Amino acid sequence: MATKRQRSERRTDALSKERIVEAAIDILDADGETALTFRALATRLATGSGAIYHHVANKDELLAAAADDVIARATTEMIAGAQPREAIRALASGVFDAIDAHPWVGTQLSREPWQSAIARIFESIGGQLRALGVPERAQFDSASALVSYILGLAAQYAAGARLLTPETDRSAFLATITARWMQHDPAKYPFVRQVATQLRDHDDREQFRAGIDLILAGIATVR
Repeated sequence: MATKRQRSERRTDALSKERIVEAAIDILDADGETALTFRALATRLATGSGAIYHHVANKDELLAAAADDVIARATTEMIAGAQPREAIRALASGVFDAIDAHPWVGTQLSREPWQSAIARIFESIGGQLRALGVPERAQFDSASALVSYILGLAAQYAAGARLLTPETDRSAFLATITARWMQHDPAKYPFVRQVATQLRDHDDREQFRAGIDLILAGIATVR
């Protein structure tokens, strides 16, 4: 039987909010949002549910904290000494990669526009826009355009992750969509048929970065 001191040490360790969030991320990555329960956390952390509730009020708060932890790491891994434009590209790519590695983050970011993870992205991009020399009157619109683009793609990839199983072959899936697009009436859908082969062969990350560059090019016109 565990001694009183052993139980106390175990509970003190489990009461760390950082450890709770870390365990929540592990569960989310492995089995998805439905698997994240306070009972599952208590089992993983070898503690009681009450100890977890002492630090986290509910599942929504836990999801927000887990997403913020992932985004915090993504937004602090920018290239040191990079110029503002490159820093924005690195920041956006970091968030993209974080969502790609943790699809549930995309779902979480689409839920509440006021959560800390989104404020963190907004602040990081805004600081670089100021360093880029964007006039103050245009900073809010510029940051909003970039953040909206990032979050829009986040929601899209999260939806895709929910619909497709991890075993889905990406090339085969895109080939199926391409074939479906090519079946459209060429008189009504000339553009869709034109870009269908690009859809089949495109790289998600490169297309995402191309979109960031297009937005940055537009922002440059207001400097």
